[in-house]
Amino acid sequence: MGQKQEATADTTPAGPKKRRRVGFPNIDVGINPNECIKIYLVSSKEEVGALDSFCLTPVDLTSFFDEEDGKIYGYQELKITIWVSIISFHAYADITFQSQSDGGKGMTDLKSALQRIFAETLLENKDDFLQTFSAESCYIRSIIANGEILQHKSSNGQIGGSNGHLVATTSDLELVRLVLGSEAAGHLYSRLVPLVLLLVDGSNPIDVTDPKWELYVLIQKKNDKQGDIQDRLLGFAAIYRFYHYPDCTRLRLGQVLVLPPYQHSGYGRHLVEVLSNVAISEDVFDLTVEEPLDHFQHIRTCVDIQHLLNFEPIQDAVNSAVTRLKHGKLSKKTSVPRFVPPPSVIEDVRKSLKINRKQFFQCWEVMIYLGLDPVDKYLEDFVTVISNHVRTDILGKESGGGGKQVIEIPSDYDPEMSFAMFRSLDAEASNNVQIDGNQTTQEEQLKQLVDERVKEIKLIAQKMHRS
Repeated sequence: MGQKQEATADTTPAGPKKRRRVGFPNIDVGINPNECIKIYLVSSKEEVGALDSFCLTPVDLTSFFDEEDGKIYGYQELKITIWVSIISFHAYADITFQSQSDGGKGMTDLKSALQRIFAETLLENKDDFLQTFSAESCYIRSIIANGEILQHKSSNGQIGGSNGHLVATTSDLELVRLVLGSEAAGHLYSRLVPLVLLLVDGSNPIDVTDPKWELYVLIQKKNDKQGDIQDRLLGFAAIYRFYHYPDCTRLRLGQVLVLPPYQHSGYGRHLVEVLSNVAISEDVFDLTVEEPLDHFQHIRTCVDIQHLLNFEPIQDAVNSAVTRLKHGKLSKKTSVPRFVPPPSVIEDVRKSLKINRKQFFQCWEVMIYLGLDPVDKYLEDFVTVISNHVRTDILGKESGGGGKQVIEIPSDYDPEMSFAMFRSLDAEASNNVQIDGNQTTQEEQLKQLVDERVKEIKLIAQKMHRS
């Protein structure tokens, strides 16, 4: 980690001494870390310092600094440039400033703050950092050497990017499973932690000593300038294996990240597809996701929908729901059925495709939408169904529900399966449940949630039509 103060020449002409004036020092208002820190991902020493290197857009960096407001104090014209190697995942920070002084808020310890992010991956000497590109060029290969290679091929043999172009064949890719209880896997994850902290808001490192954690790393075989094959890490997922009574396991996806230079190229979807196939081939109870972000949830649903469209046992139930919706004129009814899948279908999907109940309900709405043809003719009734679903999920009631409510129970074991159902003695009592503010505010909030959900369903449906 380099640190230097920019020199300033003293051009003041010699002359008679003047009396020193007494005044108040300048108040240090601090610097927002996001304004003075730039982070670049580089794959060779030639890229270090290059203007066209890949620049990260990290999450809010203020949480990594001690001060209450998360600002940096004591430096003028501060610039921090950080390079992160995507070969060995070491980092080096170059720190420059015009001057430093205590302006009343103390002096921020920059080294300690950066080490809270990068830990032992942050190297002090730039030459040592540059040498890692050659000295550790085979780092990823050495780590995955003892891992289990999971074979997977997509239906067309290629991966489609977000722009519709085919960007890589699956033969170039390997997905390797590593058990985090092992020293090698734990070492690799420790080097990936800084990127998790920088790119996933609110993330925390997982316990690398717990053998129930598994790391699934997506590797691309790529020729370097010398013609040698290099293993390039594109992304990873961390899976936890829960015990499920009496003799089964559940898979919980705790973290997933595709490195920014490789995002929007189909690799995230490829990773999710392989994980889904692992769950099916190993006949686990189901595959769940811990607090999925919206973009990941979109990819996950697209993958699950593709499996469901080819799953014959549910087609009759989907067609029946579509037919009832087409003939229902639901928008004119005071009581609207929920159009939920039958319990037997939910269980068939869980057993065969390992899609849990909550996720299947979201996919079910998309399946119904795909069955509406022409969709514009039945869109009003479809929105009514989605509105009823959202109202039930948020307020814990449904039209004609007879006062039934479902509430979630906090649980460290499995939040998705921890709930309680009760029926109010007075059926109308459940109608008093509020999400926020008065009745008008509630309806506005519910309408916004419905609009967002319908928009998401349409986006997924468009992708399904193109695939």
